[in-house]
Amino acid sequence: MTLLQWFIFFLAVQVVHYLGTWKLYQKAGRKSWEAAVPVYNAVILMKIIRKPVWWTILLFIPVVNLIMFPVVWVLTLKSFGKKSTLDTILGIVTLGLYIYYINYVEDVKYITQEEYEAEKKKESTISSLLFAVVVATIVHTYVMQPFTIPTASLEKTLLIGDFLFVSKFHYGARTPMTAVAAPMVHDTIPVINTKSYSKWPQLPSFRLPGFEKPEKNDIVVFNWPTDTVKYFGDTVTVGLRKPIDKKSNYVKRCVGAPGDTFSLVNGDVHINGEKLILSDRAKLQHKYTLAINGELSQNFVNKYGITDFSRYYKIKKSLWDNPELHKLIKQEKVKAYLTEFSRDSTEVEVFGFISFDDMNKLGMKPLINKIHANLTYEKADIIRKDPIVTELKQYTALPTANIFPHTKPTWSEDNMGPIYIPEAGKTVEINSETLPIYEMAIREYEGNDLKVTGNEIRINGEIATSYTFKQNYYWMMGDNRHNSLDSRFWGFVPEDHIVGKPVFIWMSLDQNESWKNIGKKVRWDRMFTTVGGDGEPVSYFKYFLILLAGWFVFDYFRKKKKKANS
Repeated sequence: MTLLQWFIFFLAVQVVHYLGTWKLYQKAGRKSWEAAVPVYNAVILMKIIRKPVWWTILLFIPVVNLIMFPVVWVLTLKSFGKKSTLDTILGIVTLGLYIYYINYVEDVKYITQEEYEAEKKKESTISSLLFAVVVATIVHTYVMQPFTIPTASLEKTLLIGDFLFVSKFHYGARTPMTAVAAPMVHDTIPVINTKSYSKWPQLPSFRLPGFEKPEKNDIVVFNWPTDTVKYFGDTVTVGLRKPIDKKSNYVKRCVGAPGDTFSLVNGDVHINGEKLILSDRAKLQHKYTLAINGELSQNFVNKYGITDFSRYYKIKKSLWDNPELHKLIKQEKVKAYLTEFSRDSTEVEVFGFISFDDMNKLGMKPLINKIHANLTYEKADIIRKDPIVTELKQYTALPTANIFPHTKPTWSEDNMGPIYIPEAGKTVEINSETLPIYEMAIREYEGNDLKVTGNEIRINGEIATSYTFKQNYYWMMGDNRHNSLDSRFWGFVPEDHIVGKPVFIWMSLDQNESWKNIGKKVRWDRMFTTVGGDGEPVSYFKYFLILLAGWFVFDYFRKKKKKANS
């Protein structure tokens, strides 16, 4: 909805409110015209239902107001003696329109202060719960949001099972764009596995002032720009057009800022022609071909803490054109590593995650001495010194059409670019070569009508040879470079998709350990550690326990003293 449409909608709500309450305002000792004045009418209504005037603010906070409206409807009814269960149900299911009936048909009286005080005692528990939900929703939306690391894209920097607090105020909290949504859940309501929001109406995008911008090296939570997938329980729906703030939450490292020129050279990020120096907490992982003299056992894997690897297999070259093999390659279960072999070779080596049935069907033979492992540079240097290691070579990905913008046949996960990252107010040339790079930004993220006829490009009906961007964009990548779905595959992250900055790990659970072995299940050394900063992360968990114990001691003596004085 446009600002004009929202203004008209706001005025319509005021008219609806006036027509349904003006007589009730009179019965409460107010003037009927007070029900018609926008905002002021809400202030007066708070006085009528005997609630703090600052509650008026809650009526204008998106999502929070969805909680407050039914509460105000019910309290309005109770203020005029309509306090039965049926009255409450009718007030809510009619979206407050039951108040019209009370206003025009029933001869109700405004309750006295004594009646209000008696009713207030009964409602103390409900009021406390309501207040807790409202406060939690405000904190979740505008201050700090809990977030879980679900995938390995940032291993070993952030681990699967890390529970984070994500700051909304560092970059400036976004006001909700989806006006009608369940509080404190994302796109799905748990347990019942149903959609948690309505796509209509949509509020304009607005970000409150922050005290910094996303910078290179920051780990950032954002909405996945090209998300069209929706999960409802076991059902997956593809092709949905989701509101920005209901797209899936992703967490990656910002490696390119607005105005930068990004390139990837042999797996290393280059910005404006120079290699990007990452923070010392960034633990990059790359894939390596690892072979030893003899059988590569699980003991060897455990010795070096290798958690992410796949097997190598041999397949006869005569079977290379087998449709079943290429079906697996298309599904990205198998990847060819042909660069090691001469034209005369009778066998080809491939690696991937292949089922026993597929292996037999394709006549594959597993190599007992070789794996394809994800390793940090530091771990690779340690393994390389082992005398039984015969090969340790960093893998370079082959060119693929899956790489953004999907029109560069020589680009790969490790080599791509240069790409200019758009900056608000800056202009780029638009032609058949550059359009695939900026098409999503122009059409989808900035809402323009883009049409291409032959070599002619029209934006909003006008022939265009250049375009000036309306917002900033970023380039996000995972530290686990060969196991991360990131900007290399779908391009830029618009500024209005930025959610927040992870600042704190408050809990970390090893997904491979049972709760029976809680000593290993909980990664104690990661609890209460900061995400950013220099040097190795330090756990502040013991200091938290000391402060918590101190509070209980203080609270015990405080209550004891209060009891003695009473």
